[in-house]
Amino acid sequence: MKAIYLVAALALLGGCADLKDAGRTVGQTTKEVTRDIGHATRDATKAVGHATRDATKAVGHASRDAVNSVKEELTEEGND
Repeated sequence: MKAIYLVAALALLGGCADLKDAGRTVGQTTKEVTRDIGHATRDATKAVGHATRDATKAVGHASRDAVNSVKEELTEEGND
């Protein structure tokens, strides 16, 4: 009878090791996938931010140039 309990205990311990390995594999894979998603999100956010900054800067420069152009035209008309 003790032999049966011993065999059952060893079988359970072997099963626990397999479950532990499977859990470790799932955990590591989840960590890697989450890291990859995080890095992709960071890179996409950075790209959108840079594009927005560049577009805003371009609009600002174009507005400044237009105002300066109008100012120069008005100054030239006033001197005529």
